[in-house]
Amino acid sequence: MSTSSSVASEPAIQVRDLEKSYKQLTVLRGVDLEVAHGSIFALLGSNGAGKTTIVKILATLLKADSGTARVNGFDVATQAAKVRESISLTGQFAAVDDILTGRENLVLVARLRHLPGPGAIADDLLRRFSLVEAGGRRVATYSGGMRRRLDIAMSLIGAPPVIFLDEPTAGLDPEARIEVWQTVKELAAGGTTVLLTTQYLEEAEQLADRIGILHEGRIIVDGTLGELKQLLPPAKVEYVEKQPTLEDVFLALVGARTEQTKS
Repeated sequence: MSTSSSVASEPAIQVRDLEKSYKQLTVLRGVDLEVAHGSIFALLGSNGAGKTTIVKILATLLKADSGTARVNGFDVATQAAKVRESISLTGQFAAVDDILTGRENLVLVARLRHLPGPGAIADDLLRRFSLVEAGGRRVATYSGGMRRRLDIAMSLIGAPPVIFLDEPTAGLDPEARIEVWQTVKELAAGGTTVLLTTQYLEEAEQLADRIGILHEGRIIVDGTLGELKQLLPPAKVEYVEKQPTLEDVFLALVGARTEQTKS
C-alpha cells in the first residue's frame, strides 16, 4: 500500500489517551477522538476545559505528557514538520495586518510560503470569500466578520487538508458569526477537514457533523447531534412536543458529572 493511500484510509485526526498537566494542574486526563476526512468536528466545552490545549498539541505547538496524536497520517511528536505542512491554525483573534489591504495580506502569506503566482492566489481567495470589493481597502476598515473571513482565507493558502479553528467567532456579532459559519461549511464541502473549538452551543449545532463534549479533561460524549439528543429522556407531549436542544444535552451531562465529582 502506498503512503498516500494509507494516509487516506485512516482518520484525518486520531487522538488516543492524551494527557497534559501544567505543574499541579491537570488539564487533559486521557482524551480520545477521531475526525473523518472532509468533516467538521466541534469540540465543545466551558472555559478552561482544555480545548485550546488539545488544538495546540495537534498543531505541534505543545507537547503532550502522554498518549498519541496523528494528523493527516503523521504523528505530532515524531513527524512534526509533516504535520505542520498538513495543517493551518486560526486562533481566537484574527491574525491580519491592519495597515495592509486584504489583498496585500494574502499576497504576503503566499510569498512567505514560497508559492508561485501569489497575486493569482490572493485574487482567487478574495473571490471565494466574497472580499473582492474590499480587497483593495486597508484591513483596519473591515468589519469583524470580514476580518475573520480574511483570516481564514489566509490560513488556506497552500491548500492544507486539515484546519483548526479555535473559537473562530469569539467576540463577533450575530451577523458576522453567520458569515463565518457559511465559510466553514464551504470549507468542509470542498474536502477540508475542520476541527472547531467553541463555547457556543448553537455554533456546534449549525456546523458539526460530530460533536465532542470536553469536561474535566475528558471527552465525556462524542456523536452526531441526533445521537447526543437521544441521551436525554424522550420529549414529553403536552400541548406541543419540545425536542431537547444541544444546550439541554450539554447542561445535563456536564451538570451530572459535576454533581458526581462533588459527591
